[in-house]
Amino acid sequence: MKQHLPATLLALSLASILSACVTINIYFPAAAAEKAADRLIDEVWQVKERNGMSEPAATESETK
Repeated sequence: MKQHLPATLLALSLASILSACVTINIYFPAAAAEKAADRLIDEVWQVKERNGMSEPAATESETK
């Protein structure tokens, strides 16, 4: 049993590190994309407010 302990610990450590890397790659880009989308929406609203438009124009699907 004691002979397999270092190999088991190494395998568990590598599995933990690998899963942490995968988690970081999945969640952080999603957060960055959400921030970029929020900035874009804010910029669009600012442009419309400068042009005197207070509400977004209705899309074609909303008018039907």
